[in-house]
Amino acid sequence: MTIALQAKGLTKEFKGFIAVNNVDLSVKKGTIHALIGPNGAGKTTCFNLLTKFLQPTRGQITYEGRDITRMKPSEIARLGMVRSFQISAIFPDLTVLQNVRVALQRARGESYDFWRSDRVLSKFDDQAREYIAEVGLSDLTDERAASLPYGRKRALEIATTLALSPDMLLLDEPMAGMGREDVERISQLIRRIAENRTVLMVEHNLSVVAELSDHITVLARGEILAEGTYEQISKAPEVIEAYIGASHD
Repeated sequence: MTIALQAKGLTKEFKGFIAVNNVDLSVKKGTIHALIGPNGAGKTTCFNLLTKFLQPTRGQITYEGRDITRMKPSEIARLGMVRSFQISAIFPDLTVLQNVRVALQRARGESYDFWRSDRVLSKFDDQAREYIAEVGLSDLTDERAASLPYGRKRALEIATTLALSPDMLLLDEPMAGMGREDVERISQLIRRIAENRTVLMVEHNLSVVAELSDHITVLARGEILAEGTYEQISKAPEVIEAYIGASHD
């Protein structure tokens, strides 16, 4: 399969501390790839390097064969590689429709222009409603984002991310803070949107990882400990030891 995102020798040092050490990672196009590991494994640092919110000390990152190592997040977003955040990043005082409409405005190179009339901005409404329907929020289109339950806020964030027309979606702990019902809903959503996109996610919920992932990379102490399907990595002695050890820290 074609490689969508690849890292070679990815390393990040912080004043002598090596948080990510010589990581080689390949995410195949059209798959759901999970990045997991015990606390302190370097997952977040690695994810921030891949999404360009940190610059590596050494190594190279390519997306669709293009070197993006020194690019900014806004630049890779324009290439079709967009991330969401662990903490929901939406405008709480805007409605669901308005939030997605803002993302559509920005994706088309227009300013946010909050002061423009609804008549002018309404040209984005039909497409915004399509993304809202895709994440299952059609019945909440006119609700203020602040009034939504937590799981629905995360769905709205994914809708605004989809409005940027990504070919690859990078999700930072999409299930963080969710109850079982919301986890099931967002899991179904991720599976649905991954039908025609590549997804890389950092996730602590191993049940979700087992259900959704085509391929898994396990990090420990900033290095790759194991890779493979969930069945493969769940039986690896070094992975079992890393997680059991972490539970006794």
